Formats: sequence, C-alpha cells, structure tokens
Amino acid sequence: MEHINKRLVNWASILDPGTREQAEKTSRMPFIHPHVALMPDAHLGKGATVGSVIPTLGAIIPAAVGVDIGCGMIAVRTQFTREDLRSRPLAPLRQAIEKAVPLSAGKYNNSLTDTARERVEALTRSAEGAGFDPASYAGNWQLQLGTLGSGNHFIEVTVDETDQVWLFLHSGSRGVGNKIAQRHIAIARQQCERRWIDLPDPDLAYLVEGEEQFWRYIREMRWAQEFAWLNREEMMDRVVDRLSDWIGQEVRRLEVLNCHHNYTEQEKHFGKDVWLSRKGAINAERGRPGLIPGSMGTASYVVVGKGNPVSLNSSPHGAGREYSRSRARRTFSRADLRKAMEGIEYRDTDAFIDEIPAAYKDIDVVMRDAEDLVEVRHTLRQVVNVKGD
Repeated sequence: MEHINKRLVNWASILDPGTREQAEKTSRMPFIHPHVALMPDAHLGKGATVGSVIPTLGAIIPAAVGVDIGCGMIAVRTQFTREDLRSRPLAPLRQAIEKAVPLSAGKYNNSLTDTARERVEALTRSAEGAGFDPASYAGNWQLQLGTLGSGNHFIEVTVDETDQVWLFLHSGSRGVGNKIAQRHIAIARQQCERRWIDLPDPDLAYLVEGEEQFWRYIREMRWAQEFAWLNREEMMDRVVDRLSDWIGQEVRRLEVLNCHHNYTEQEKHFGKDVWLSRKGAINAERGRPGLIPGSMGTASYVVVGKGNPVSLNSSPHGAGREYSRSRARRTFSRADLRKAMEGIEYRDTDAFIDEIPAAYKDIDVVMRDAEDLVEVRHTLRQVVNVKGD
C-alpha cells in the first residue's frame, strides 16, 4: 500500500500512468472524505477508475458507480465433486447452459419463466415505490431479467482446492441499468455546466445531495442494484437446473454467495457518514464473504473480508484489464486463446480473443496485493466456461 497523495491510497503494484492520473483527478474533487482507495485491479474507466473506492460528502458522482449498476457475482457450492463431472462429456452441459440463458449484448428472453415472473413483479413494486417506470429506459426490461450480456460476464462450472464443484456467475443490470446510468451521468454533466463548475474530467460531474435529481438517481440506482441481484439469481436457477438435468441428480445448494461490485451505499468511515461508491470493488468488512473472479482461464476466489479501515473496508473485484480490447485483438490470436483455455470446455470462437487471460492483470499478483484486505477461503478453477460474444 502506498500513499500517492493525501487523498489517494493505492494497493495496485501494477498501475499504468494513465490510471494513476485518472485516480488523482478523482481524489482532487472537493467532497472526497477522507481519500480514494485504489484496489489492486485498478485500471482506466469512464470518468472514475475501475477498481476504486470513492467516499463522498454531500454529493455523488454517477460515473463513480459506472454504467453497469449492481454488476457482481453469485456462486453456489454444490454437493458434487470433480469425479462426478468425469462421467460424461462436458460439451452438452455447456450447450444446455447456453440455450437456457440468453447470451451477448442485445439478446433477451422470448418469455418469462415462473421464477422470472415473480422477480419481475417484485421489481415492478420496487419501481413503483421509487416513483419511476423502468419502461421509460427500456421497454423490454422484463425480458432482460435472466440474461448474461457480453464482455467479461460469464457463467462457469468450477472446482475448488478440495475438488468440490461450484457454479459461478458474473453479470449486472443489463441494458436497463446502463440506460439509467447514462441518463444520470448526462444530467450531472448538465448541472455542473449550468453552474460553471470546472471539472478535471467531464465524467466526474456530480449531483448535489438534497436536490431532487440526486435523490432520483439514488432511487433508480438502488432499483438497478436490485435488478442486478435478481438477474444473477434467475440465471443461477437456470444453471442449477441444467446441471441437475445433465448429471441426473438434483443439485443441493450447500452455500450461496451473491455480491455487488458496482454500487453505492451509505457507510460510516473515519467518523463521517459518506456515500461510498465501489466501482469494481467489493465490500470487505471484517468477516464478510465475497467473490473475486479472475479471467476466463484463470482462478477465481471465495474470500472473507479483513475489515481494513484504510481501504474503506473494500477489496478488488477481479483481475482488471491490462490490455484494451482493441489492443488485445491486435496482440493475441485464436491459437493463443486455445492454448490459454486448454483443459476447459468453452465455445471456441474468435469473438473471445479480447477476453484472453493475458489481456488481464495476473490474478496471482492482484491477490498478493490484496493480502491485507481479504483472506482466501477457496480457489476455484474452471471446468466449463460460458460467455456471450
């Protein structure tokens, strides 16, 4: 851990100059209290750095939450072991999951399952309580529930260090959450421009606590967080069903973990109640379980927080990109991806070259950097990987 300045603390041993400069701009915002905490996986983001924890007084920066509000992880520990997976080919399991969960940007359900319908009804009630209509952002938002998306979102069947089988899934609030975020980022920029506020980056525009636009963002952001949480639950239900069908035995959920890594909550730090935005970071207060994924070909981790006060009770959310998507496509080939994914059942396509593990920071380095933030409970390694184009 290093103090870059009085308002910026860093845990990332791998930190490029552009990311450092971006985080320094955020730390200079006048309402930061007491400091921005950079996580070991920090990398460039829109306005605010991905892998940063940003505490604010009397204001909130929508871009410090990000455009995938509520993005996070869910994991289920099952009763099965690696030996149970060796009894039949894995490709049909992967294909069954791909059929059950719509993948890729712009791909949605044609109809709702019974469980999705119940979750949509709960979200409808929540939206009514928040005083807005999600259809004003996305007319088909109900059909987005239970869909994965693309990019670094994934579904995996994994085994831990004891050969126990876990189901592991990464996704967020999909298109409706993105549109909520984009609208409020734009509103924040308009308000700052109207007030002639000189910002170090236009995407650091903020909303002022007490004003209607501030509270509207809080209400709609919290709804998007709930959508993301239930979206992961709905997809996990489908994955559990597919594993049950494939293995011929009902899955018992011995442990279930679900956590956000793009969100804002009110928390108390260094004597003050702040709006704490975790953009690519998880809550790592003492004793709190969490999930830290690697890339599509590297280990992921089940952790428990150590409650480090300087980190604002936070830890990294994953490996963090080291190559942009365009640079990764210029640098790596499909043959490189195949080599990196040896021993893992996945859909062999050029579409995933920009998700090759080498495009990300070394997860082992990230976890070493996080040693005073979390304790590792389990190390998970992929057997099956499912992604959207």
